[in-house]
Amino acid sequence: MSESRFPSSVYADRLSRAATHARDAGLDALVIGPGPDLDYLTGSRASTFERLLALVVPSSGDPWVVVPRLELAALRASAVGDLGIATRDWVDGDDPYGLALQGVSPRSALAVSDAVPALHLLPLADRNETVPVLATDVLRHLRMTKDDAEIDALRRAGAAIDRVHAQVSGFLAAGRTEREVAADITAAIVAEGHSHAEFVIVGSGPNGADPHHEVSDRVIEAGDVVVVDIGGPVAPGYFSDSTRTYVVGTPRDDVAERCAILERAQQAAVDVVRPGIEAQAVDAAARSVLAEAGLADAFIHRTGHGIGLSVHEEPYIVAGNSTVLTEGMAFSIEPGIYFSGEWGARIEDIVVVTADGCEAVNARPHGLTAV
Repeated sequence: MSESRFPSSVYADRLSRAATHARDAGLDALVIGPGPDLDYLTGSRASTFERLLALVVPSSGDPWVVVPRLELAALRASAVGDLGIATRDWVDGDDPYGLALQGVSPRSALAVSDAVPALHLLPLADRNETVPVLATDVLRHLRMTKDDAEIDALRRAGAAIDRVHAQVSGFLAAGRTEREVAADITAAIVAEGHSHAEFVIVGSGPNGADPHHEVSDRVIEAGDVVVVDIGGPVAPGYFSDSTRTYVVGTPRDDVAERCAILERAQQAAVDVVRPGIEAQAVDAAARSVLAEAGLADAFIHRTGHGIGLSVHEEPYIVAGNSTVLTEGMAFSIEPGIYFSGEWGARIEDIVVVTADGCEAVNARPHGLTAV
């Protein structure tokens, strides 16, 4: 078995549950293109755009894959090969859409993953004589609740990014640029077990007030508050994502006070997580602490997002989301405060819902760290 994926039994169970969910939704088949959904169901990261590659999961019967012969070897190296899933390979000049829907009755209720481009969606619709729907509602229920193997992967990713944050104080110093610090962090992310750095945000001083700032050539100055938000995938492809806030030297009193309030807001959100509550209740818990301190307007984004094979996936921890939390869901809790033109701060952990609360996969100190 490749270290980049789970045992084949894990994928067999997922495929079975996908078929059951499709049947329960009144669908005849799912058509899954390359991307996180295909990875989730088969462990395959095969990638193609102009040539159709798709896993077809009927609601009843065995699944199959239509695949360009160019990609056949890579696909068979995944759980597709171990599980004996039928492969229908094709070469340029063949009709891959006919192969994909061979055995599927015309005008069947098909659902396609959201990674299937219009380039392939339209020919599939033409062959099926009806436009498919999105498979998002079916697949989200599978991917949103993590199994034991996934939770272990998230723990490994969380520990790996914690080891990187433990080194950040040594990278930050007045006189260095954000880009120089980011280069050191990027190297550490790989050295600590990630396949690559998916994102590195080093937001110093006024740049920290932009939640989506990445890096720049700004020179870090004494007294700067610095937001460091970093993450990447750890085999078998599950992501880390953790933010801590640092200060170069001694923080001003108002900075220290507001960061302490932010720390309480983040903890308040963690404390309410448990099965049976709605996702929006977690957002409300963080937001209420900041609002009581007069910082409501400084919190300008949702409290969190799901994580797994994608950095951002469901459930989203945001006002208006009535999704009920269940054991095994994994998401970030990352309230932030931002003061345009001045500074910003954010604290982020990944948590997994347990039977009676939640488990944080990150364990670094949450408070403002002076370097």
